[in-house]
Amino acid sequence: MVGAHGAVIGRYERDEVKPSIEMATQLAEALEVSLDYLVGATDTLLESSIVNRILDIQKLKDTDKQHVFALLDALLKQTKMQAIL
Repeated sequence: MVGAHGAVIGRYERDEVKPSIEMATQLAEALEVSLDYLVGATDTLLESSIVNRILDIQKLKDTDKQHVFALLDALLKQTKMQAIL
């Protein structure tokens, strides 16, 4: 999927060599994980569909962003309250 030979991927997996930033980026995209997750900088696995939605939200007008976040905040608050009960 990233155009690298299996032997090279094996060397990455065995930590014998480090991939270039370009290759690491391609690997993260192929695996549908963030680059931070791939390199171990975070243990939070962000789904690509969620990341894409966040990127779409960033493109909205400020007023539209406020509406999206108000709805999201209300839903999250409700969900947290239900978990407590």
